[in-house]
Amino acid sequence: MCANAGTSGSVQLRAPGVLCDRFMCADDKGISRSLTERYLGGHAATRLFSQGDFSLTEFTFANGIFCDVKERVCRINRYYGENGKRSGAISKKYTALLFGK
Repeated sequence: MCANAGTSGSVQLRAPGVLCDRFMCADDKGISRSLTERYLGGHAATRLFSQGDFSLTEFTFANGIFCDVKERVCRINRYYGENGKRSGAISKKYTALLFGK
């Protein structure tokens, strides 16, 4: 089953609760090296995790969907509003796919 299959920024549901784009895979705990290796290969995992220090629990997929493990929500973008809070509307589709709600 795929979410947005066929687009360059597509995000695919690889297993229940596991979303992958062409660069990384994540589950409800965040970006996962083991899931990235399993679904995208060792080269992709090495490339991703050699980029230095980055958040494994707040991430943006190639299609622009931003997910936050602490909030357990995915949003249509990662930007902040003038009030200092995330401005993107919640994506019910991706929140349900990743977090099951």
